[in-house]
Amino acid sequence: QVQLVESGGGLVQPGGSLRLSCAASGRVGGITSMGWYRQAPGKERELVASRTTRGVATYAGSVRGRFTISRDNAKNTVYLQMNSLKPEDTAVYYCNAAFASGVNNWGKGTLVTVSS
Repeated sequence: QVQLVESGGGLVQPGGSLRLSCAASGRVGGITSMGWYRQAPGKERELVASRTTRGVATYAGSVRGRFTISRDNAKNTVYLQMNSLKPEDTAVYYCNAAFASGVNNWGKGTLVTVSS
C-alpha cells in the first residue's frame, strides 16, 4: 500500500492552466501505473490520464491535446499539466496508483474549479 498526496488544485479562469502533483510514499516498488481520475458533482468518477511505469500514457478523449501526464520516478511523483481549461473540467481530481495484483490506492482528492 502507498500513500498519495495531491496538490495544485484551485480556481482558474477558462483558458487558464494548472499543474497537479501527486507524491507517493510507502511501498512504491509494486506500482504498475499512476494516474488521475476526476469526479464532477452528480457524475461518476472517470479516468483523466494515466501513465505506466514503462511510460505508456493514456488520456480521456475530452482532455487529449490539452492535458499532459508526466512522472518523476526518482521522486515517486506524477504530474498533470492542464492547459486550456474549460468549465466542464471542474471536478475533484484524484490521484491513483495501481498494482499488478489489481489493488488501487487513492489520494484524498484536490478540487479544480474553472470559472470566470
